[in-house]
Amino acid sequence: MGKLVVSLDGVVIKEVQITKDKTTLGRRPYNDIVIDNLAVSGEHAVLQMVGADVFIEDLNSTNGTYINGKAIKKQLLTHNDTVEIGKYKIKYLVDEGGDYEKTMIMRPGAAPPAFSPAAPSPLLGAGSPSSQPAVIKVLNGAAAGREVALTKVVTTVGKPGVQVASITKRPTGYAFAHVEGGTRPSVNGVPLVGDSVPLRNGDVIELAGTQMQFIHR
Repeated sequence: MGKLVVSLDGVVIKEVQITKDKTTLGRRPYNDIVIDNLAVSGEHAVLQMVGADVFIEDLNSTNGTYINGKAIKKQLLTHNDTVEIGKYKIKYLVDEGGDYEKTMIMRPGAAPPAFSPAAPSPLLGAGSPSSQPAVIKVLNGAAAGREVALTKVVTTVGKPGVQVASITKRPTGYAFAHVEGGTRPSVNGVPLVGDSVPLRNGDVIELAGTQMQFIHR
């Protein structure tokens, strides 16, 4: 099964699993993948799943759709293809084995979040089965009570275009950092000042109007 990793200026802003026969992409809010940027047409492109294959078709957009630097009308996507729409780069990746761990972007109905190419630290590898990953638990809103295990090296949370933060798993523990947005997230009611802060069990994170508790059992 394929997935799309959307990035802007090298920063991953969302990750979307392709599960529907037809997935629309554009600036309008009714698209399956919404990219709110003036370089993106209201209905820019559509992805069609035919069996195991995924095709992308440009919907006569104003600025065009490019794959690996070449303008296309309709083309079959292959593993590691990079779709370019405006300043956005969308990498197409084929999951192997389907044992895909979804993390979370705090947005109603949104699929998973950010993808990190970094390899797990050897200090946190499979050799230490007693090392349980930390989780974040949503405290308010529609997703209240939901827990997400921080199994990736980097997990991003927030609302793309509004406020995004990252939680990074390090050999010494977990660190919380601001990624995107005019206002900074807070930890235990205190706005983030530096680049990142270490997280401790029970810390309450707030960003984009959502409160989450960091739990490291």
